Amino acid sequence: MDFELSEEHRMLKDLAQKFVRDELMPLESVVLAREAAGKGVGLTKDEREKIDVVSKRLGLWGLDAPEDVGGSDLPQVALVAVNEALGSTVTPYTLPPDSPNLRMLMATVTERQREAYLAPYVRGETISAIGISEPGAGADPAGMITRAVRDGDDWIIDGRKIWTSRAAEADFTIVMAVTDREKGARGGMSAFLVDGDNPGFKVLRKIPMIGGAMTYEVALEDCRVPGWKLLGTEGQGFAPMQVRLGTRRMEMAAWCIGLAQRALDMMCEYAPQRVTFGQPLSDRQAVQWWAADAAIKIHAARLMTYDCAAKLDQGRDVRSEISMVKVFATEMAWEVIDNAMQCFGAMGMTKEMPLQLMASLVRNMRIYDGPSEVHRMVVARNLMGTRR
Repeated sequence: MDFELSEEHRMLKDLAQKFVRDELMPLESVVLAREAAGKGVGLTKDEREKIDVVSKRLGLWGLDAPEDVGGSDLPQVALVAVNEALGSTVTPYTLPPDSPNLRMLMATVTERQREAYLAPYVRGETISAIGISEPGAGADPAGMITRAVRDGDDWIIDGRKIWTSRAAEADFTIVMAVTDREKGARGGMSAFLVDGDNPGFKVLRKIPMIGGAMTYEVALEDCRVPGWKLLGTEGQGFAPMQVRLGTRRMEMAAWCIGLAQRALDMMCEYAPQRVTFGQPLSDRQAVQWWAADAAIKIHAARLMTYDCAAKLDQGRDVRSEISMVKVFATEMAWEVIDNAMQCFGAMGMTKEMPLQLMASLVRNMRIYDGPSEVHRMVVARNLMGTRR
């Protein structure tokens, strides 16, 4: 198996790294100060618009979107290096359009939905969100109780969603709902395109998370949605949702590699300069092993992620591999960043340095899109099932 990127994809990797270095890294001090002041880590409208202009000019928009709606239709292996670069900074920026919801739309849209939702989304004209989790249903979709009932040509949706990122600013939200109670999550779950100004769609509250992130709780009360906004086939929303979740998990793995590599680089630069008890930290076996173990695990995570991406591009079943990568990369990055913070001592605890924010980002990722325990359960179930 050849893990070398093609010349085209190497050029894209270099371009993404340059973009992060020149456009995102300079904003880190502003982001850190904003987070330290309790104002979150989100970019201002002006900051985002300036970055959007540059990223669009560089051709970094719609990298994995279909060509017929303005995208570049690049494979997953090309995006690993891009997301690793984006993950190396705490400046929060996602290249339009956000890949997970894009992939779900690509797998399900009708021609009408393609023009009304997918094409504007690829062009960066709209923002999307997705409502999956509920107050009583997180990692287990079988607990979902949000319901959609037919009413003539329309659907009426009632329920609540929580941990919905970007719900307040989204132009539309993909809402998962049960359309057949008896079948539930396995054949009775459907997806709907709900506009942000749709009557009955209400953002109830903003929920501050660690690391300056924000999510929302949303209520759907007698929310009438036109029939043509059913996304995909009625009752078959679970599989496209998994496409969306798998894409985000791959992104998270790459982001974690970028974060861990950043932490290792910081540690390797600092350790030879810091002298304690007559010796630089780089001469201490504990610090040497932190660096060595970090390099080993980053290398392993990177290979695992590229392997999984290549199999995805081949259309293979990678449910186990995605779960493995999600667990390994997030927990690897947590360990590497924690050791880097220990290496920097009191300075590593300050909000003037990015390490604490990097740690918070990774801590969130160990929960988002399936906690490590659930992914271990998936891997074990797949293993045991093949041995019966």
